[in-house]
Amino acid sequence: MEEVEENIPKINHLSVEITEDNNLLSSIQLFYLIGCIVSIGPLHHGKNCLKPMEDQKWRYFNALLGREANTKSTLESCITSLRHSEQKARIFYGEKIEKESDQFIEMLLLDGCFIIELFLECSIKSLRRRDDPFFSSNEAIFNLICDLILYENQLPFFILEQLFHLVPIPTQSSMSLIDLSLRFFHKLILNDYSKFLHHQVLNSKPLHFLDLIRQYYLPTYPESPFKDRQTKQIKVHPATKIRALGIRIEKAFSESPSDITFLNQKLKIPSLEIHKYTEIMFRNLIAMELCQPKCSKQVTSYVILMEKLIQSQRDAGLLQYKDIVINCTDWEIMLLFKKLIVDIDIKDFYYIGICEKIYGFQSRREVCWQNMRDIYHISPFGIAGFSLAALFLVFLFTGALLSGFTFLLHHFQ
Repeated sequence: MEEVEENIPKINHLSVEITEDNNLLSSIQLFYLIGCIVSIGPLHHGKNCLKPMEDQKWRYFNALLGREANTKSTLESCITSLRHSEQKARIFYGEKIEKESDQFIEMLLLDGCFIIELFLECSIKSLRRRDDPFFSSNEAIFNLICDLILYENQLPFFILEQLFHLVPIPTQSSMSLIDLSLRFFHKLILNDYSKFLHHQVLNSKPLHFLDLIRQYYLPTYPESPFKDRQTKQIKVHPATKIRALGIRIEKAFSESPSDITFLNQKLKIPSLEIHKYTEIMFRNLIAMELCQPKCSKQVTSYVILMEKLIQSQRDAGLLQYKDIVINCTDWEIMLLFKKLIVDIDIKDFYYIGICEKIYGFQSRREVCWQNMRDIYHISPFGIAGFSLAALFLVFLFTGALLSGFTFLLHHFQ
């Protein structure tokens, strides 16, 4: 059992932890942790502000199971399956869940069936009721999507898969659970999610919905190697200074927004479309990476790098002009990344190799001046010698110019 516990990534109760960690508090506010309309899982189950939607959950539950005549048999199969996975599900939440076995199973069953029916109704419009509050307005579906990507509002994906294979699925749908999930969250994955499904998700089972979204934002290129392993600070120039050094900043065409490369004096950055989900999504992705010890910090590294590249509105304007950051004003771009910034250990920073190369880059003009300084500043008389030589060249050029002017003047008189 200890080995099983060690291998299961756990969701911790962030709203408790951030009160003891100022770094987390600065980046992850309670507003972005507790659901707006619905609670999923045990961490916020039963909160007064979220109770009104419990009736809607039961309606979705009945709609899903009611599609089959033998509802009792299906229900028993679901409960039996969940009982077998109860201990694994409890470990998933990383803390003691103060719920008795029956209560915990009921919560998993209700929340799981609610989510499956929600995804089915999102995909198949004919299944929806006219008075459905979730699909009644854009604001309602926006709040619901936001709630379902909160780090503390997650259900283990293996629980959903177990239920998905036991409950009656309408004949109109032939999609897998991952397909339905990506269709529901497609606004957060703005590229063709079918390509994302083919290239990434099939190679790695998601832990939960937030992890599913995170996999889209992970880099697909290997980490760039770095030389100075003693460095203790992330150093990189802002975008406008990088361009001034002679480095070209270009839009890259890649599967992931974080596939950033630096090669042949070109910094290539894939496009990132800013939308109304961006801030809450990145805050919860960062929360996940910071709070799960074995989780890599690649999305957090991406946010840190973008913040360092965008130090002013001019930097934001440059990236916007290059179509690297789109659908937002330069002020909004700069403000967004300033609000998201956190500190991480240098060894966890994914782009340290790229930053080292950019920060150490010198333009040809700088190299030329460096060589001049090396030649003429060796002795105390270097500066004087260089100045006299430069002055002599100025006088020589001026004399030649005046001689030529005098010759032309006399020649054409």
